[in-house]
Amino acid sequence: MLSVAIICRDSAATIARTLDSVAPIATEVVALDSGSIDDTIAILESHHARVIRTEWKGFVATKQLALDSCTQPWILSLDSDESLEPDLAASIKRALETNDPAIDAYRVNRKVFYAGRFLEHAWQPEHRIRLVRAGSARWGGLDPHDKLEPTDTAKPVPLLPGTLRHDSITTFADFLAKQARHAATMARSMQREGARPSYLRLVTSPPGAFLKQLILKGAWRDGWRGWLAAASTGVATAMKHITLIEITRNPPK
Repeated sequence: MLSVAIICRDSAATIARTLDSVAPIATEVVALDSGSIDDTIAILESHHARVIRTEWKGFVATKQLALDSCTQPWILSLDSDESLEPDLAASIKRALETNDPAIDAYRVNRKVFYAGRFLEHAWQPEHRIRLVRAGSARWGGLDPHDKLEPTDTAKPVPLLPGTLRHDSITTFADFLAKQARHAATMARSMQREGARPSYLRLVTSPPGAFLKQLILKGAWRDGWRGWLAAASTGVATAMKHITLIEITRNPPK
């Protein structure tokens, strides 16, 4: 009774873990691929996933297409670098078996796994709605910061025990390059929504983002990993405001 919806492109390094983690509970896996040239398609096919090839429509639109392509009563939406730890898989299985009619959506807690361990403080808690009853939610938000939103906001959205593993960082050099792309996407989304550039935010937001992670979230307790995570948040915030200023003052031709 569970569909797993995944969007992917060149995800060979992580997607096998994703597929293996859902295999015990998934009725079907629906993967929307946006032009992989590595072994992603082969890995998906070897795990009997239904592969839909599509052009990239942006995070929100592509994830919505994946959601709409699922056929089972419940849908679990995952990124191609996310996987279920056994405790979360067990929680999802119990929720499906219970099938409480008063609940249309569940939240999970995502933790970054980097250099051999989970970051227990940086970016924590990171609760995301990922398990939904079919037809009861839609993807919204601003690219690349998408979010799954239930249509009936009056119903409770419980948190499932367990961990959603996020293998988003191989090296911080690669992670910052990806953050630069995300920052540019977010700046364009903000501009379309009418946001104006601010030199004050350029000065204050990056250190604020860094200190929030380091001090308020306690990222320093993750050791050197936490320091790098907190710093990368500040850098990403700076890149977002830099890009917003640039595309507003000097629009691309």
